[in-house]
Amino acid sequence: MGDDAVRVDRGRPEPYLRKSRAEAKRVQRVLEHHCGFAVPVEPVLVFVGVTDLKVIATQLTVRVYRAREVSALAPLRGVLTKDEVERIYAIARHRRAWSAA
Repeated sequence: MGDDAVRVDRGRPEPYLRKSRAEAKRVQRVLEHHCGFAVPVEPVLVFVGVTDLKVIATQLTVRVYRAREVSALAPLRGVLTKDEVERIYAIARHRRAWSAA
């Protein structure tokens, strides 16, 4: 678990990174299936109200932020068209899309 662990406020290390990657894959699979086009999904963990955050990872494939650091995502450029974003948003809100996931 060491390479996939996050320790919050002196607690024990938790496998949040592994779970976040798995959830991102699940979300991508559902969205791509229902949208009919490639949907880029990147796992991100945002911790709110923590005083200490230690990421214990050698191969960090999940972005980890404190709530006050989320603004670091702003400069990232989008790769989707407006129509694609609207389609993804519609599918993401559709309850039946997630029932078999």
